[in-house]
Amino acid sequence: MTSIQTMMTLGMRKSSLYTGCIAALVAFLLYGTTAAQKSGEWPIFHGPDRTNKSTETGLLKKWPEKGPEMVWTVSGLGEGYSTVSIAEGYIFTSGKTGNQTYVYAYDLDGNLLWKSPNGKPWTTNRNFRKSHIGARGTPTYNDGIVYHLDEVIQLAAFDSKTGKQLWTHDLREEFDAKEPQWGYSESVMIEGDRLYCSPGGSKGFVLCLNKKDGTVIWANKGLPGTAGHSTPKLVDFGGYRQLINMSTNSVYGIDSKTGRPLWDVYFKNKYGINIADPIFHNGYVFISSAYGQGSMLIKLGTSGKDITTETVWKSDLMDNHHGGVILHEGYLYGSGDKSRGWFCLDFMTGKQMWVERGKGSILYADNMFYYLEEKGTMRLVNASPDKFEEVSSFEVPKGGKTMHWAHPVVLNGRLYIRHGDKLFVYDIGRK
Repeated sequence: MTSIQTMMTLGMRKSSLYTGCIAALVAFLLYGTTAAQKSGEWPIFHGPDRTNKSTETGLLKKWPEKGPEMVWTVSGLGEGYSTVSIAEGYIFTSGKTGNQTYVYAYDLDGNLLWKSPNGKPWTTNRNFRKSHIGARGTPTYNDGIVYHLDEVIQLAAFDSKTGKQLWTHDLREEFDAKEPQWGYSESVMIEGDRLYCSPGGSKGFVLCLNKKDGTVIWANKGLPGTAGHSTPKLVDFGGYRQLINMSTNSVYGIDSKTGRPLWDVYFKNKYGINIADPIFHNGYVFISSAYGQGSMLIKLGTSGKDITTETVWKSDLMDNHHGGVILHEGYLYGSGDKSRGWFCLDFMTGKQMWVERGKGSILYADNMFYYLEEKGTMRLVNASPDKFEEVSSFEVPKGGKTMHWAHPVVLNGRLYIRHGDKLFVYDIGRK
């Protein structure tokens, strides 16, 4: 190769590298998702990539007979089912004390740093406030701000270090939204400078706000049903950055840039309560809902600029209530409601691989599943489609009279379990 050819080749490589860096920078600026957070953080419900799969390694593969060591516990969270988000050395959660919903921040040793009210005090005779009282949504952390949507649809942003409220929206009043029967449960989604939430109102079904000051970028209208209880996901398909979520009536996808509806598939149980988050993988969308509705796999396609849908399979199995479903290496793991039990289903076919007695919420970490039974048993299970193999279990202390419905979190060698008024933290790292 001549010196001129060498110089030309090096110049082309530098140009390609420069172009690639610029493209990567543009992608980051446009789609700076929560997945781009620092390692060792859990800034949003079900983690930075919203799969509820921790990247932790070096965890205990078997627990002592009475369970792992409890590092600390705190009380005073009030009532609720919010789990924790963790970022920048802070632990965030929410709860209701008296008639007021609060957002809390603790340090990693369990010391309360601040406690701020979200919305005005309220009381009513609505069903969900009688039998299942308390905060639902988990706070979302992003760039030094904590965002929280409470059960009566008050959206607020707080300074993460001081708890000072930066801005707030009464979404029910501003967007003519009706509360779901059991209150709002959504944890808001952040990408780049945009915040997404789903009040389900006639003046705004899905909203896109500027995360810094809360100003409205767009307000989507015309989707079927009212707000569900799930938290949205942002995915790339068909030339769109799509926001996928559930309403009371369907699963839908919209263009996150403009708010334009792209597709929706009818999926409604007898109570109109869809809670489990949808799962997207390689152009397929899995959904599940309780009270006998079952589960379904949908294939997305394209026709020009339109998005098409096709039902691949539908099953009565694993009609997930609110414990969540995890996709791992081609298989779905989660529990059913009417089809009672812990299930493993083949993602592409819906075939049942095994079923085990129980019901609750699920988390993946270090090639193990953490099953939190709704009555308080924490189970450690090998992640395999071949069989259900439990290796350890222990009983979580009581923090209230309600079910253990807050989802567990594993981060930095610790297991976080919220129950009612208390948060329990266990050391599960190998010494």
